[in-house]
Amino acid sequence: MKPKIYAQLSVMMFLEFFIWGAWFVTLGTYLGSIKFTGTQVGYTYLMNNIAAIVSPFFIGMIADRFFASQKVMAVLHILGGIVIFFAADLVTVSGLILGLLLYNLLYMPTIALANAVSFHQMENPDSQFPRVRVWGTIGWIVAGLSITLVLGRYYEHVEATAFPLKMAAFGSIVLGIYSFFLPDTPPKNIGKDITVGDILGVKALKLLKEKNFLIFVISSLLICIPLAFYYNFTNMFLNELGMTGTAAKQSMGQMSEVLFMILMPWLFIRLGVKKMLLVGMLSWVLRYILFAYGDVGSLVWLLYLGILLHGLCYDFFFVTGMIYVDKKAGTEIRAQAQGFISLVTYGVGIGLGSVISGQIVDWFTVDGVKQWQTIWLIPAIFAAVVSLLFVLMFKDEKKA
Repeated sequence: MKPKIYAQLSVMMFLEFFIWGAWFVTLGTYLGSIKFTGTQVGYTYLMNNIAAIVSPFFIGMIADRFFASQKVMAVLHILGGIVIFFAADLVTVSGLILGLLLYNLLYMPTIALANAVSFHQMENPDSQFPRVRVWGTIGWIVAGLSITLVLGRYYEHVEATAFPLKMAAFGSIVLGIYSFFLPDTPPKNIGKDITVGDILGVKALKLLKEKNFLIFVISSLLICIPLAFYYNFTNMFLNELGMTGTAAKQSMGQMSEVLFMILMPWLFIRLGVKKMLLVGMLSWVLRYILFAYGDVGSLVWLLYLGILLHGLCYDFFFVTGMIYVDKKAGTEIRAQAQGFISLVTYGVGIGLGSVISGQIVDWFTVDGVKQWQTIWLIPAIFAAVVSLLFVLMFKDEKKA
């Protein structure tokens, strides 16, 4: 891969995840400031999960068959930037939820398109793609720092305002324009008949006949339910405790993600799939316990440790899961298998978690005061039960 191509793809990936990080982290705090209930916050985040389910249909049925990926990405980002800019000013529940649904339907397909543009330019994706993808994580980090260090200088309590959403709108339009100048990536399935079964990964369902893979899929679905608590309510929680510069401090989680991503190959060889997945699951249990008992006084280090655990939580579970699926699926159904597990986790699992987490927050809000300790202990217990079932039922294939 030529240095010019690497630079182009890195900027693309940086902006792709800068946009997501600009609005996703602080959205819960903003919704709370305009009097959304916990349930309504959960349903708002659910729009992202619905878009994650719908996105493969758009990619498979339209983008991969008729249009160059970089041009589709350009149009989607420009339209998405316009939509989220105007949606940011909506304050009614139905209006804002519908606005963010439309925005997510435009944004989520661009993740797969960005990957497609990257892979098309690479001779050796196994070694070259991580060098490009890491810029996405850096983009997410910079988004969090920008909210605190840039917007925060001009707007008081900026995380409780719509300005992060408008920052995302600006980034989206910039990336849309930039995408027109990316290397050409023609549609890869011109003239091919693509079925709904292909998109849903129906062929990958045959892997469920193997007990170990079935347990992995069920565990992945269930563990994603408590995961939604973190994504939807951590920023609100930390702000209500009185922490300042929360968006920037939460970006420490992505910093640890980069570190553990570097260590993963070394750890994977020594621990194997089962232990790696289990460490990821148990890290979520520990994170929620730390949040339950932390405060912004003498125990603030518990909160920071909970944030820094993101590297273990994400890399050891999601990245290890992708590697496990890749090894289980043959070359014929590898892409379908990855699409299937993404549908199970990011779509169905976290989608259920978005709804459930919002209802839990409402149930444990008394006279307008959220009982955060109880709220965090519930997903901790849930994740612990899933981890126990996994360790008892999943066979250690490394030893076998």
